[in-house]
Amino acid sequence: MISTLPLEDLDKYTAAALQLYLQLPETPLRASANDIQTARNLHVRGISLAAIESALLLASVRRLARPPDMSPLTPIRSLAYFLPVIEEILVNPIPTDYAEYLRRKVRSLSSGEKLIKRA
Repeated sequence: MISTLPLEDLDKYTAAALQLYLQLPETPLRASANDIQTARNLHVRGISLAAIESALLLASVRRLARPPDMSPLTPIRSLAYFLPVIEEILVNPIPTDYAEYLRRKVRSLSSGEKLIKRA
């Protein structure tokens, strides 16, 4: 988990948040201007990178673990897609070891797509 980066450094924080987002399956290859602004807004709000990572992983597992008989979801096109789950994590933080479980689960469910690396 990326929790040691100081919140004071906007550019490093933004780059780290975007890296967490872009390495997920079903996300774009590059960040948009809106994604950059969303990451900056998260910084301004003082949301930790650990909370962002937890939310991104949780939302990804929820998407990837959908029953195969359900209609497919469209690809994720914006970091803003994850904002409700970030809010959920702020209210109900997940344990550190559960975040590691989510990383492994995303890897196993993504079947060869972009891989989640331990940051």
